[in-house]
Amino acid sequence: MADQDQNTQQDSQDPSFSLQRTYVKDLSLEMPNAPQIFLEQESPTVEVSINVGGQRLADTVYECSVTATVTTRITDKVLYLVEATQAGIFEAANIPDEQLDPLLGIVCPTMLYPYLRANIADAINRTSLPPLHLAEVNFQNLYEQRLAQMAEEQGKQESGLVLPPGVTRQ
Repeated sequence: MADQDQNTQQDSQDPSFSLQRTYVKDLSLEMPNAPQIFLEQESPTVEVSINVGGQRLADTVYECSVTATVTTRITDKVLYLVEATQAGIFEAANIPDEQLDPLLGIVCPTMLYPYLRANIADAINRTSLPPLHLAEVNFQNLYEQRLAQMAEEQGKQESGLVLPPGVTRQ
């Protein structure tokens, strides 16, 4: 009986991490120059911007989000603009502080990105234009770049979840 209580107590102290839910937090598609832009014969240029955000929702519950903005132009005219945010609810318990930030800044976005790519490809498919499939993103490199940028801006290296401006970690 004592062994069983000790095992139960040990299990509650073990680190745990799980994805609870994914959802589309925001999705917009604009084609400001349609239908005239369909007559253009030139190949479009594509600009892609990726951002990662997050917040603590409860003691062991976190929301992580990945936002992609895709702007496609022909010369100076916008063919289409897609902005999508894929979010997820994650539970992370008994994770050491030094491992929590990389978990939320690298692992969570990596888990969400395939959903985001699929949602953006689906939105573009609905325009009747050729499909666009976003390239893979190395979120570890993105995380490290943001840490370096923060350290440069603040003049010192600090640990912390890399959040976009205006989002705070609670």
